[in-house]
Amino acid sequence: MVKILVAEDDPDIRDLLTFTLQFAGYEVKSVNNGEDAIRLARRDDPDLILLDVRMPRMTGYEACSLIRADPMLAHIPILFLSAKGQDSEILAGLNVGAEEYLVKPFVPDQLTQRIRDVLKKHGKVI
Repeated sequence: MVKILVAEDDPDIRDLLTFTLQFAGYEVKSVNNGEDAIRLARRDDPDLILLDVRMPRMTGYEACSLIRADPMLAHIPILFLSAKGQDSEILAGLNVGAEEYLVKPFVPDQLTQRIRDVLKKHGKVI
């Protein structure tokens, strides 16, 4: 089963993401900050990481940079999902190594389709 790691500090959004992705057939683990995302990624080797930008203890940008610098994790595609949709925010996310930058609020079907597209590009299919 394809594994997705979700890092989102808002519990309602985290629960919605978890439900949406599980309903789409993914195994989902979720955390509420960037530090825990890195720790869990090292332990579980997910197929994709979905990061919020603004989180406590470590931002999504910082987590993405550290994941990209880690040879054991660098291969994992990362998608940002953030309420920060300004061009500068999107560019910053892509510059630190994200594959995609999606803006909240999201439409569940569109989110799962974008995730499917990224996974397929990386040779992973449900």
